[in-house]
Amino acid sequence: MSRFIVGLTGGIASGKSEVTRRFEALGITVADADVAAREVVAPGSPALERIRERFGDAVLLADGSLDRAQLRAHVFGNDEERRALEAITHPAIRARVRDICETAASPYAIAAIPLLAEAGGRTAYPWLDRIVVVDAPEAVRHARLIQRDDIDAALATRMIQAQASREQRLALADDVIVNDGQPEHLQPQVEALDRIYRQLAAARAP
Repeated sequence: MSRFIVGLTGGIASGKSEVTRRFEALGITVADADVAAREVVAPGSPALERIRERFGDAVLLADGSLDRAQLRAHVFGNDEERRALEAITHPAIRARVRDICETAASPYAIAAIPLLAEAGGRTAYPWLDRIVVVDAPEAVRHARLIQRDDIDAALATRMIQAQASREQRLALADDVIVNDGQPEHLQPQVEALDRIYRQLAAARAP
C-alpha cells in the first residue's frame, strides 16, 4: 500500500513516457491517466452507460463499445458538450488513478497525468503529495512532434498551443525533470528524485 503519491505531468512531446518508463525500471508503480481514461469507458462500465444516456446510441459501435471518433467529433468545438463529457469521465479517471496508486506495492507511486494543469491541478487532485513536471524547450518539443507524428510545423505549433503554457505547468511543480533532448541527462535526474521520494515515503510510513 503506497502512502505517498507523486503526480507527473508535462506538455505534449516533453518525454513523459520515457521518464515514467525509467521510474518503472526502478520498481515504481505508475498509474497512467490515459490508460485509465480507456478503462473507465469499457463496455459495461457505469461511465459508458452515462455517456450513452447523455449523448445517445450514436456514440456506440455495433459491439457496444465507445465510438471514440464519433464522440470526439460530436464534442469538438462545442464547449457545453465537452464539459458534459468531462463531468462524466474525469471523476472516474481520477478515482481509477488514485486507486491504482494507493494499492501499489512500491514505496511510492506515480500518477502520470498529461493534462494535470488543464484539469485543475492540485484543486482537482488534492491527494497528490508532490508534483514533478517533465520540461523541455518548446523548440525541442516542436521538432519531436513533427518527427513523431509525421506532421507539418503549423500543426505541431497548434497542438502545443492547445495545451496549458509551459509557465502554467511549471507553476505546479515541486520538482522538474529537464528533458532537453540529451537522453543521458534523464537517468541521473530520475534516480535523484527516486531517492528523495523514497525518503519522503519512508518518513510517512506508520
